Amino acid sequence: MEKELIVKWKIKETETNEILKFLPALAEKTKNEKGNTYYAIYQSESNPNELILHERYVDEHAVQAHKDSEHYQEIVVGKILPHLENREVLVVNKLV
Repeated sequence: MEKELIVKWKIKETETNEILKFLPALAEKTKNEKGNTYYAIYQSESNPNELILHERYVDEHAVQAHKDSEHYQEIVVGKILPHLENREVLVVNKLV
């Protein structure tokens, strides 16, 4: 069953520009994962320190493969998560 995630990151204000540098590589590598069907990163117009990630995978195994991937561990776990004030992950089901 397909899995869709909405992830909200609030970056520490002084570190946003540094974090933005990592996003192109993260997006490219994630989009190339076998089980990924959609991946987009958005930046809030009202607060540039807030990012929204919209992710879709073929199933739960693909989500786990993403989390276990070398690029996720290196970029997200190693370089991004330590610089976040807050992180929220929602698994959602499309209604219409």
